[in-house]
Amino acid sequence: MDTIKLNAKAVKMVAHRGLSGLERENTCPAFVAAANRSYFGIETDVHKTADGKFVIIHDETTERVSLGKVNVNVEEEPYAAVADLVLPDLDGSTHRQDIRIPLLADYVAICKKYEKVCVLELKNAFPEDDIEKIIAEIGSLGYLDGVIFISFDWQNCVTLRRLLPEAKIQWLTASDVTAETIAALVENRLDLDIHYKRLTKAVVEDLHKAGIAVNCWTCDKLEDAEALAAMGVDFITSNILE
Repeated sequence: MDTIKLNAKAVKMVAHRGLSGLERENTCPAFVAAANRSYFGIETDVHKTADGKFVIIHDETTERVSLGKVNVNVEEEPYAAVADLVLPDLDGSTHRQDIRIPLLADYVAICKKYEKVCVLELKNAFPEDDIEKIIAEIGSLGYLDGVIFISFDWQNCVTLRRLLPEAKIQWLTASDVTAETIAALVENRLDLDIHYKRLTKAVVEDLHKAGIAVNCWTCDKLEDAEALAAMGVDFITSNILE
C-alpha cells in the first residue's frame, strides 16, 4: 500500500490531514508518513480545548475518528478528556498505542524535524487572543516561517494578516471565484485554497494575474490532478496523491 504518484514537478503537493490515505487522519503516524515522502507540506486542523490547549482534530467531536466509540467535544472539555484516547487504525483495530489526538506542538515539531511546511487550518472562528496564542506557540518552537495558515473563516484570515504582515495565508472556500473575490483577496494580500472542482484554466489565470497563489482541495484522482496541474495550480492537497 502506497501513495499514487503525480508527475507534475511544478505543483507543490500537500498531504491532507497528514497522509490520511494510509494512516488515521490528523495523527502523528499520518504526519510522519507524509514527512518521509516528497510532500511539500502537511495540512492539519486545530481546535482549542476548554482549558486552552490547542489540539489537532478536524471535527469538533471525536465520534467519527473513534468510529463512534467515544464522543467528546474537544472544545467543551479539557485536554485530559482526550489525552489518553487511542484511536482505531484504518482497519478498525486498536493495537497501536501511537494513534492519538496530537497537540499543535506535536504536529509543528514533526514538520520542523522533517523540514515540511505546516499548512495549518484554523477551524471555526478564533478570537484574536487565541490567534495570538497560536502564533506565540509556533514561534516558541522556532517554526513560524514554516507555516502557511488557512481558514474558511474570513475574519481569521484578516486577523492573521494584521498580526503577521509577511505570513503566507490562504482563504478556504468551496464557492466560485468572482471579481469581488479576487479584489478582496488582493486587498488583504491573501492567497486562495479552493475546492478543486471550482477551478478552470481561465480562473487560475485570472488569479495568477492578480498575484494570488492557488491551492486546491481535496483531489484524490490522478486524472483530476493531472488536469489541475495543466491549469497551472500552485498546490494540490490530497489524501493519497504524492
